[in-house]
Amino acid sequence: MTMNARLTRFVCMLALMAVHWPAMAAFPSTITVGDTQLQLNGQGIRHRVVFKVYEMALYTQRPVSSAQELIGTPGPTRLSFVALRELPGTDLGLAFIKGMAANSPREAVQRHVASTARLVEVFSGKQRLMPGDHFAMEYLPGKGTLFYIQDVPQGAPVGDAEFFAMVLRIWMGPAPADQQLKNALLGGK
Repeated sequence: MTMNARLTRFVCMLALMAVHWPAMAAFPSTITVGDTQLQLNGQGIRHRVVFKVYEMALYTQRPVSSAQELIGTPGPTRLSFVALRELPGTDLGLAFIKGMAANSPREAVQRHVASTARLVEVFSGKQRLMPGDHFAMEYLPGKGTLFYIQDVPQGAPVGDAEFFAMVLRIWMGPAPADQQLKNALLGGK
C-alpha cells in the first residue's frame, strides 16, 4: 500500500470515528435562569473538519424552530457547552468574535465593542478548556449576558438584547459556525 493510500485510509477512519463516537454530554431537559424555567430546545455537536469540538444545548422558554423566531423571542435564553477536545481559551474567544462579525451588521458589532471585548477576555482568561469542561452564556432581560466557566460566573453581565442576538447569530446566523449544529439546536436532526 502506498503512503498516499495509507494516509487516505487513516483520514477515512478518523472521519468515521468522528461521526460515530458517542456524545459525552447529558444536558438536563429543563433549567432555571433567573426565576424562569427554560426547556431544552435542541442540542448538537460542533464539528470542525472531522473533529468534534464541543457539544452545545439551547434552552428557551418555549420551543422555537427558526433563527428568526429565536432571536425575536423576548426573555431569558441559555447556551450551554461541553468541550469534547482540548480548546485553547484565546482561540475559542476569537472564533466567537469571527462568528459574530460574519453574521451581524458592522454597525451593531461596533456598538458592542466593550461587550465583545469582555467575551474574549473571559475565554482568554482560561488558558485551556479540557474535554468535559463546561461553559455557558445566558441572557437575562434587563441585566445582559452572563458568561460561566465550570458553573462559575465570570464577572458582571454585559451588553443588551442586541448583543445577545449577535452571540446567537454565531450559530443561528446566515453563516453559522456549523449548519448541522444549527439545525439540531432548532429541534431538527
